[in-house]
Amino acid sequence: MPIPTPFHSRTSELNQTKEWREWSGYWSAATYQHTHEREYFAIRNSAALIDVSPLFKYDIVGPQAAAVVDRIVPRDITRCRIGQILYSPWCDDDGKVVDDGTVWRLAEDRFRVTAADASLRWFQDCGAGFEAEVVDVSHSIAALALQGPNARKILLELGGAEGLIDLPYYHLTQGEIGGAAVTITRTGYTGDLGYELWMDSADALEVWDRIVLAGADYGLLPAGLAALDVARIEAGLLLIEVDYISSLKALTESRKSSPFELGLGWTVALDAGEFVGRRALLDQAARGSEWSLVGLEVAWSDLDRLYAAFDLAPQVAGRASRDPAPVYVGQRQIGQATSMTFSPMLKTYLALATLERGYADLGQTVELEMTVEYQRTRVPARVSRKPFYDPPHKRS
Repeated sequence: MPIPTPFHSRTSELNQTKEWREWSGYWSAATYQHTHEREYFAIRNSAALIDVSPLFKYDIVGPQAAAVVDRIVPRDITRCRIGQILYSPWCDDDGKVVDDGTVWRLAEDRFRVTAADASLRWFQDCGAGFEAEVVDVSHSIAALALQGPNARKILLELGGAEGLIDLPYYHLTQGEIGGAAVTITRTGYTGDLGYELWMDSADALEVWDRIVLAGADYGLLPAGLAALDVARIEAGLLLIEVDYISSLKALTESRKSSPFELGLGWTVALDAGEFVGRRALLDQAARGSEWSLVGLEVAWSDLDRLYAAFDLAPQVAGRASRDPAPVYVGQRQIGQATSMTFSPMLKTYLALATLERGYADLGQTVELEMTVEYQRTRVPARVSRKPFYDPPHKRS
């Protein structure tokens, strides 16, 4: 049975729908209001506060901590400076993705890795024989995502953090909120301007209350997972067990994916250290990937024609879908869409899809299966760039 996060006494009071989802063993609000739309627009137009405490968090500490991290991830950790954060997948011996997350360099001999799935044993196995320790700090650290165009203004109202105005994208700083020590990272899962705040679980409620008070004049709202799902698809961000399956959980080899197949080839430094999966990825880099993860866009005019055939207006707005749908060229299925949503900001129906490489070129037209009035139909879709939504203020 799921357990409460450190913020549950606040989130449960605000959750009008009492709709919860299980996330890594914790209760997480799906929506706070009877529709996710206000929460979504808070992310995009003002600011939203999201409880992300269920993320797994691991500290890797010791004289050879850098060597352990260099073995786990395909990134070149020697290039990660103190205070910098890298996004990275990590792979098994066959070069298939186990999970993805962020890697922080807190000191020369201290790193923190965030993960979607429990990874303690995997990291400990990778670090066997090294002079470093992997410590699970998941339960002792609470985390909040403060996302949206007003996120920085709210943090500045709170004070207590040095260099916040100049904090670069994917970097961190230390600060205080109400006397509580807080690590502030310029990260998030929304594709917008955003920060994530990491604190001792005992300080969680004090930090929550002060952020809510400071954000009252900036349109701050709590946001749940339904709004977050729409935002992360617009940002082209992957969700484990939806857009790809962990190689540790896949039931067949065909369900596994390499970083190259997930559009994450840019994270693979084949000329760096001997990380887990390097030899397999060297081979795949030489022969090329069979699959490619791409973005798809469906024009409103095509949706209009599709639904008009059933005397209906298009019915695609609302929550994001995680139900996979086949993608075709002619009579041939060439892949599947795994995450789909109508984008309120872009006014376009979007999907993340894995396609055979030969059909994954930008501008390629394919057909996405959609069910209308209980009938399977198809609508034209165009292969497009990710992220779909990428505002300049995200990195500014």
